[in-house]
Amino acid sequence: MSEFRIHTKDSAPEAALETLAKVESAYGFVPNLLATMAEAPALANGYFALASLFEQTTLTPVQRQVVLLAASRENECEYCMAAHTAGAHGARVPADVVEGLREGRELADPKLEALRRFTTAVVGKRGWVEDREVDAFLRAGYTRAQVLEVILGVGLKTLTNYTNHIAKTPLDREFEPVRWRKGVNR
Repeated sequence: MSEFRIHTKDSAPEAALETLAKVESAYGFVPNLLATMAEAPALANGYFALASLFEQTTLTPVQRQVVLLAASRENECEYCMAAHTAGAHGARVPADVVEGLREGRELADPKLEALRRFTTAVVGKRGWVEDREVDAFLRAGYTRAQVLEVILGVGLKTLTNYTNHIAKTPLDREFEPVRWRKGVNR
């Protein structure tokens, strides 16, 4: 069986140390995901850079969390669903929105629902969304730039979701209270 190491500052490759230090400074700990990604410093550094860029988009903090949770759910990533549930609480995403995203059900807020649907379509159809889906997203009040920003968020989640699937990243104790299990939370 292929086991992936959860690195510490003492075991991580030198090229990943700066990113791990930044992550620890930002979150107060190094999540197992980043500690696992450190095995390939380019992946850890790339993820951190993309996450920073995603925060600079025109999407609001709540909208960014909708993208991250919707993509993670569509990819059935248990680790990211828990981590982003915690992040959504920190970003003050309304509880009903978080629960709707965790359960994969329609959101009451029409604009957030349009974002959830579009993100799910981008992931589920591997980018081959139909014009009518893009048009519905634009009619909901989003811009063409935000179509592309959703793609950035989906790319970010592809890195993490696939890493977690392959490495079987164990959930951090900090995320345990909001654990999510595929098939159970559907």
